[in-house]
Amino acid sequence: MSDTYFDKYLLESDPALLRALVELLVPLVPADTDILAGLELGGVPVVTVLSQLTGLPSVFVRKEAKPYGTRKLVEGCPISGRTLTVVEDVVSSGGQIALSTTALREAAARVEVAVALIDRRPGDQDILARAGIELRCALTRDQVQSASTDGSTQPDAGSVG
Repeated sequence: MSDTYFDKYLLESDPALLRALVELLVPLVPADTDILAGLELGGVPVVTVLSQLTGLPSVFVRKEAKPYGTRKLVEGCPISGRTLTVVEDVVSSGGQIALSTTALREAAARVEVAVALIDRRPGDQDILARAGIELRCALTRDQVQSASTDGSTQPDAGSVG
């Protein structure tokens, strides 16, 4: 999978496919979750659908606060003292989840779990383990690769890699 480009936005721009994939995340969300936290940019459409399917409120987490407007890193309802589950689309290294989780914890949120549609990490899961984050994914890189090579994905779904 490392030799081909994976266009994750093809998944997120197809409403039926996005909903079908996000439905796989519903049972992975911890029961004690108060708020779902979608990471900019890919996690935002995923968290929006997941919020609708679970009935849980959501917030949107920027990579960095903008120097204008609200100047907030986290947009949405208050998170202090609440249990958040981080939501991402595709995890390539886990670095952004770790960085965002640190910021959420600094804002007094409790974060222990992240959920994602696809885990594309090559096997090194130390970044998230060191940050104290459990990652729960709907699909692994091997499952996506297998679906891509056995023809079970739509031909126009892009090259999965």
